[in-house]
Amino acid sequence: MKIVEYGKQNKDIIMLIHGGGLSWWNYRIEAELLGDRYHVVLPILDGHADSDNDFVSIEENASRIIGFIDSAYGGSVLLIGGLSLGAQILTEMLSQRGNICRYAIIESASVIPSNITNALIGPTFASSFSLIRKKWFAKTQFRYLRIREDLFEDYYRDTSKISKSNMIAFLKASTVYELKPGIQKNSAQVCIIVGEKEQKKMLQSAELLHKAMPGSRLEKKTGLYHGEYSINHPELYMKELLEMMAQ
Repeated sequence: MKIVEYGKQNKDIIMLIHGGGLSWWNYRIEAELLGDRYHVVLPILDGHADSDNDFVSIEENASRIIGFIDSAYGGSVLLIGGLSLGAQILTEMLSQRGNICRYAIIESASVIPSNITNALIGPTFASSFSLIRKKWFAKTQFRYLRIREDLFEDYYRDTSKISKSNMIAFLKASTVYELKPGIQKNSAQVCIIVGEKEQKKMLQSAELLHKAMPGSRLEKKTGLYHGEYSINHPELYMKELLEMMAQ
């Protein structure tokens, strides 16, 4: 597994898992800010730019990260945060291993399957995938995602490296992921974050996650769309992360 690390000299480990189609730079500012006090670990998800494995499933990627934590950090870390696909993988990790971390931040995780959307992904990408490597198209997609401007070159470079098969694989997996019964047994203190302006399915998913974990905290971020909190407001995200661990 490929990882990027900050603050390797520090003992307490924070792991942040990027969103689908993005990479470790999704959390670069948070990692830079936290690196003075924490050992920050940013995994590169399977099937993404510079990863060492094709994407198989959310469940498989979760198992691989758990295995990495077992071998590198003795089976658990202080905190894990995840965005979108990364948040689905984090949710699955908590289902597979309830004590994998002490604190967890699940941001914009879909846990309500959509078979219709799943069926459309293959045909859609078969006809449009070649456009992904064109800069004008990448800029259009980038603006649609509402990611802050300074990340465009990182986005364009890394989306251009993702193969069509991997892109289809992780997008399809994301559309049909659903909660596992094991999520109810996790022991982490969990914060669930969703943007107020996200799609109805995402808002419903946040409510479902909150219901499945009665001790969790649900926060709807006013005026924000999908993924905007950690990507576009890293200082606020880091502040909330630190406040969570101080409780």
